[in-house]
Amino acid sequence: MSVRNQQPETKQVDHISFVKPHIFDVTQDVKLLWMKEVPNETVRLDLFFDAGITRGNKSIPAIVHSLLLSGTNELSSVEIHEKIDALGGFLDTDISFETAVVSIYCLREHIRAISNIVADAIQGLAFRESEVEDVLRSMRQQFAVNQQKVKYVAQQQFRKHLFASNVDYSTISDESDYDEPSLMAYKKYWKQHYLEGLTRITLVGDLEVDEVDALIDLFGKWAVDGKAQHAGDFKFQAQRIDFPKNDAVQCALRMGRFLFPKSHPDYIDFQVLNTILGDYFGSRLMSNIREDKGYTYGIGSGMMDMNQTGYFVIVTEVGKEVLDLTLNEIKFELKRLQDELVSEDELGLVKNYMLGQLLKSADGPYAMLDMYNSVDMYDLTLAFYDEAIQKVKHITPARIQELAKQYLNFEDFLIVTAG
Repeated sequence: MSVRNQQPETKQVDHISFVKPHIFDVTQDVKLLWMKEVPNETVRLDLFFDAGITRGNKSIPAIVHSLLLSGTNELSSVEIHEKIDALGGFLDTDISFETAVVSIYCLREHIRAISNIVADAIQGLAFRESEVEDVLRSMRQQFAVNQQKVKYVAQQQFRKHLFASNVDYSTISDESDYDEPSLMAYKKYWKQHYLEGLTRITLVGDLEVDEVDALIDLFGKWAVDGKAQHAGDFKFQAQRIDFPKNDAVQCALRMGRFLFPKSHPDYIDFQVLNTILGDYFGSRLMSNIREDKGYTYGIGSGMMDMNQTGYFVIVTEVGKEVLDLTLNEIKFELKRLQDELVSEDELGLVKNYMLGQLLKSADGPYAMLDMYNSVDMYDLTLAFYDEAIQKVKHITPARIQELAKQYLNFEDFLIVTAG
């Protein structure tokens, strides 16, 4: 019988019992990860391509990504999407630094049919003149709109200067990229990075093995030849660069530095430090700069994972008149982490928050496959999460201070402002 006048006992998580996906070798270098144990009729299929924005210049990766379902010789873009809609499916696409993803969501009875439509659309991409012009026009308009947003300008310029040592990673979009179509360049990129660029497939759904085999046969012909290679040795200059915008009310701020890849021994411990500083609503940056000073609606920090490295960034938007005051407060919080030990109460709160978030992020087959994928793509195993649990539970204030002294020196940061 429950006793209502006594607080229930709380326990920290010690281990997450993962359901490991079934793994199929599409080729020696390309895998299909399949999570079968789904208690409903839904399916999600993700196709990962070596087609991130760092793989081509003049915005070609983003343009070709936008053109993927723009029509074949037989079907227009509208007709392709109408066929998918008629089967109750929908598509989602995403492009990041190093990867492009095409995702299919549907009921399991329609996965074969929708996959065939998508495969035919990508394989038979016709680069219709009218569709290309529409995409370029839309992207040019969006670029013009984005140039008026201080957040976008700060983001782009931060990338340009952080990755200045590598032209593939540092080149940013220009309005002239959308002036005239470069069909030969688009077709070459499409062939190299999509028809020969598939790097992995993930699948969630209660399917039969022969259906999975059919999907491998359908998409496997696009598999990349060899393992995709990514840059990792970047150099940048710690400095402050301002991009004034006279008519802007707000000023966007991005400041950061390179860290390390997910496999680095300091990765998990630094996640705890990052959470204390700026990665949850009760963080020090939020408490100081939002709650106490009222300089912003929101400020946060984060660790950005890449294939061979990673970087740390602090992001906010503040009024122009308090930009320098905000930077002073950020500097104060970084120095405080270096000079003062975090209290056991604050560290305990952050530990519980992080362990709870980790447990929450493993809820259900979709989430579990995402968690497996997010370590497997970095050549790590599920043991990463058990190690993370133990490191979070046992990290000390002295270890937090040690990491702050090593990685959070204000003078080591690239600072970019726009506004």
